[in-house]
Amino acid sequence: MVAIAGVAGSLVLAAGAQAADPTGDWADFKRCPLSNPSTDVCVYSQVTSGSFKLGTSTVPIGDTITLQGGYELDPDTGATTWINAEGGPTLSATPLDVPGGLLGLPDTTGWPGWLLDQFEAAVSSVNAVTATAELAGPVQFNLNNYFGESGTAITLPLRVKLSNPFLGNNCYIGSNSDPVLLQLTSGATSPPPPNTSISGQLGSVTVLYRGRLIKNDGFRLVDNAFRAPEADGCGNFFTNWLLDPAVNLKQGLPSSAGKNAAIMEGNQKIGNVLNVRASIPTS
Repeated sequence: MVAIAGVAGSLVLAAGAQAADPTGDWADFKRCPLSNPSTDVCVYSQVTSGSFKLGTSTVPIGDTITLQGGYELDPDTGATTWINAEGGPTLSATPLDVPGGLLGLPDTTGWPGWLLDQFEAAVSSVNAVTATAELAGPVQFNLNNYFGESGTAITLPLRVKLSNPFLGNNCYIGSNSDPVLLQLTSGATSPPPPNTSISGQLGSVTVLYRGRLIKNDGFRLVDNAFRAPEADGCGNFFTNWLLDPAVNLKQGLPSSAGKNAAIMEGNQKIGNVLNVRASIPTS
């Protein structure tokens, strides 16, 4: 880890803003906030597998989720200030399939006949439900904890959109004011019961260009100590008073800390902003 700590210093260099896209080994950093003079380091991270468990429902990560942007880095302490991506999303809007679809989502006990008819019609046409994580607050990235495999490495405040025509356009688990707050670690978790500790891992780290580019393959970030808020906004004006409680009852929401889990596995690149800018063609 001493070698990695030394890399932090070499990552911080200054340069003027440029246009167009980076090339070569730096091409993945095209959404790095290069126009922000505070940006020292570019980040491109892809989660390719894992799962989210919120309440009683587990959603596997079957498609790639991308987190990208940059941060200002103090080379002496390793403290970072996250800066969102520019020209594209900081967190990709990646829909994940919810097992069971609409049939497995709400508890329909006690529903009036007209709503049951709507539900059955929706199931017969489009049963599929997707869950899409959206940022609900600022990202935090702790470089020392990430490479040290101890403590919170990445903090992600999220709200999770459940999508199906029957659910409407505003069915969310969590909100900007009450997010699903993931505090992911590459080390071991310390959750309240009934969950027990699970472990992340840093994976394979390759340091290139005298520390100006770090490739991190096979990371595993975990958190099973967070709470999951209730779902809200499901259905429309005429149905959400019944649909919200039905979704929450079936999915076990809200769910207290110690009953939920997030596992994210994938690959990451961290690059010096000067080299990223230098890779951009000038004409």
